[in-house]
Amino acid sequence: MGHRARPPRRLGHDRSRPQFTGEAGSVSALPASGRLIGVGTGPGDPELLTLKAVRALGDADVVAHFAKRNANGNARAIVAAHMKPGMTELPLHYPVTTEIAKDHADYKAQILAFYEASAAKVAAHLEAGRTVAVLSEGDPLFYGSYMHLHVRLAHRFPTEVIPGVTAMSGCWSTTGQPIVQGDDVLTVLPGTMPEAELTRRLEDTDAAVIMKVGRNLPKIRRALAATAKLERAVYVERGTMANGASTRLADKADDNAPYFSIVLVAGWLDRPGSASASGAVL
Repeated sequence: MGHRARPPRRLGHDRSRPQFTGEAGSVSALPASGRLIGVGTGPGDPELLTLKAVRALGDADVVAHFAKRNANGNARAIVAAHMKPGMTELPLHYPVTTEIAKDHADYKAQILAFYEASAAKVAAHLEAGRTVAVLSEGDPLFYGSYMHLHVRLAHRFPTEVIPGVTAMSGCWSTTGQPIVQGDDVLTVLPGTMPEAELTRRLEDTDAAVIMKVGRNLPKIRRALAATAKLERAVYVERGTMANGASTRLADKADDNAPYFSIVLVAGWLDRPGSASASGAVL
């Protein structure tokens, strides 16, 4: 006998049968508690928020967001129009950002302690039965700070993750860059990695997205030049935001770049209209 399709589950959960999804995807029963929601806010343009993300903000009792000290952060700015009056906010301020090298022991110790303390703050609200929406720029599980809370809390509380438009897809859409086609291989690289490794991986890919640019731009530029990809590289800063900008990286006269910048190297070299086009339409 055929099975009837179930209607889509809404954000609100059944407190009589609370469940959670662990890292391995298993579902287990939990005592009644609050609910944790990782909310992807997209890359910057508030109109790129999903309907589900907006609904989550409406259901939340508490909205938590990561930011530098004495700031609210981009994710909070993206959702500003959807914040309910009187909603409890939980800003989570990083103790350090770029003041210390990320591989330094002091940086690792401070960041680890920060994520532990942040998870404890969120857990206190969840234990009190509140729904906590944690904002994450782009997608929560793609280089997002939210994931540091997820791995500490998702096995303890009912949890849902709402995907968001990633920064890289926002940037290649803004600049009109067809990134990959057919059998092209796309590699996503953090600009913080060692130059030799960055060069090796750029050599072995058809297309690339280099994130976390910032002060790593000179190193990125050298790696692209060494792999004959500099002429194809497009630099994008604050993609989809009102103050965003883009240019061919080879035409960029300086190496100044905010942390929220990306370098795109498109594949599909023989696409119609390209310099290397063979005339074939794929």
